[in-house]
Amino acid sequence: MKNNVLILGDGLLGSELKRQTNWKVRSRNNGFNIENITDTLQLDTIPDIIVNCIAHTDTYEESRERHWNVNYKFVSDLVDFCNNYNIKLVHISTDYIYTNSNNNASEDDVPVHCNNWYGYTKLLGDGHVQLKCNDYILVRCQHKPRPFPYPSAWLDQVGNFDYVDTITKIIIKLINKKCSGVYNVGTNLKSMYSLATITNSVNGVLKPSNVPSNTSMNILKLNKVI
Repeated sequence: MKNNVLILGDGLLGSELKRQTNWKVRSRNNGFNIENITDTLQLDTIPDIIVNCIAHTDTYEESRERHWNVNYKFVSDLVDFCNNYNIKLVHISTDYIYTNSNNNASEDDVPVHCNNWYGYTKLLGDGHVQLKCNDYILVRCQHKPRPFPYPSAWLDQVGNFDYVDTITKIIIKLINKKCSGVYNVGTNLKSMYSLATITNSVNGVLKPSNVPSNTSMNILKLNKVI
């Protein structure tokens, strides 16, 4: 029996999920309103699974309200919605919540976020999903467009990030295998420069001081299931 899956959000990850699976997508572009989930979804068929790719990802923007409303308040409302309709939630989080945690942090280590509203509100959203959601997969990851679209890449930032098509394939596997709980999703540890040079010729530069140098995650749990 195939799952009936609904993707929320048509950004980089949501669009790639749609491309690889042909699952339905709802977004702001086709009338979905994060402030009124029940009325604007207008579900003909209740999905088995909702994949939430909606987030405010302007990492260093100083607007507390925009981060708060999308990355936490909306997530809280979505958890209630999923619980009410017995829907499994696949919530997309970020490796940035490990910025000040242990290097090679596992799912059981204490995440200590980066010093910005993005990291703080994503961490709050994670905690709410873990505390309140009846059935979920919480995905911590970082994905980049393929090919790498920028003229330069950081030599001194390392992590388990990868291209969006690769990360998407892993998320689909977690869904199809009916996994639950928190998963660090990524591939082997690498620098952003190393990732960029796989698909483009770029200049190696040093990152700005406010950008984390290490967002590495322990992916042993992931590798056991995929």
